[in-house]
Amino acid sequence: MEIVIYHNPRCSKSRATLQLLRERGIEPKIIEYLKTPPSREALEAILNKLGMAPRDLMRKKEKIYKEKNLDNPDLTHDQLIEAMIENPILIERPIVVAGDKAAIGRPPENVLEVLPNG
Repeated sequence: MEIVIYHNPRCSKSRATLQLLRERGIEPKIIEYLKTPPSREALEAILNKLGMAPRDLMRKKEKIYKEKNLDNPDLTHDQLIEAMIENPILIERPIVVAGDKAAIGRPPENVLEVLPNG
């Protein structure tokens, strides 16, 4: 099974999660999502695997979240998805995807529950 990490190398939690995977002998496919944002389809799949709505996966303390008024309750699911695709810094990190499961590595140990033999 392919293990994927949506990774930001500048984030300590993301680095710690990657290290945790490697310590368990897993070399994941690394997607630096700030350089290569997920497609709409990939983001929808991640949300489904996490069991989250778009706003649940957003970093609400990012400056752009406030600038774009993303806390507006009238924004639709599609508008929030579009905001994350256009501004991937809004996506919470790191995200580890393993088959039909996904977890956010906050704390890094959260990802252990989605790993095979985790």
